Amino acid sequence: MRPTEDTYRHKGLRRKLTDGIRNKGITDERILDAITRIPRHFFLDSAFDEVAYEDRAFPIGEGQTISQPYTVAYQTLLLQIRPFEKVLEIGTGSAYQACVLAELGAQVYTIERQKKLFELNKAFTHLKKYPNIKFFYGDGYEGLPTYAPFDKILITAAAPEIPPKLMDQLKPGGMMVLPLGVGEVQQMKRVTKLDRGKIKEEVFDNFSFVPMVEGKK
Repeated sequence: MRPTEDTYRHKGLRRKLTDGIRNKGITDERILDAITRIPRHFFLDSAFDEVAYEDRAFPIGEGQTISQPYTVAYQTLLLQIRPFEKVLEIGTGSAYQACVLAELGAQVYTIERQKKLFELNKAFTHLKKYPNIKFFYGDGYEGLPTYAPFDKILITAAAPEIPPKLMDQLKPGGMMVLPLGVGEVQQMKRVTKLDRGKIKEEVFDNFSFVPMVEGKK
């Protein structure tokens, strides 16, 4: 059962959470304001109400997690979101990250391969306040060629390599942010698509994500 009430206590806990994220080095106030506005406890079962604003990941079913807020803020910062940009998100999960992107004014196209999670999000009333998020059930490795090209692409699972079909769907000058690598720890990378098939790769901190899996379930 998801909670639906956002109390003064919850809002106070959110402010405390964003203060902690700021202290870890995320100083973009647009991102911090977005996290302050989003009731994270809505995205979790009511059993998590007391801990929903701790800066850590929690299980959401189907072997997936709602990402740590710091990680959400970190990936969002690397994406350098501007209002009205078309952003493709691979791995909707709880839809928390998609809401952060939407709060920043992006046009979000998000894909989920787990049918059960996709259906849960379709029935999640809170998401109806974001007409700038479009939800799709499908294989993230395939992307959404019908809606391409995209200004930015965000991958929220550990990819063993930069997915070539997703690079094809990125605009020239566009950026992809993804955790790259196999095993327990991955490197966060930002890949910029240059002219004539060239790319620029930037390496950032290490993180731990669930693996990106092909196909639908």
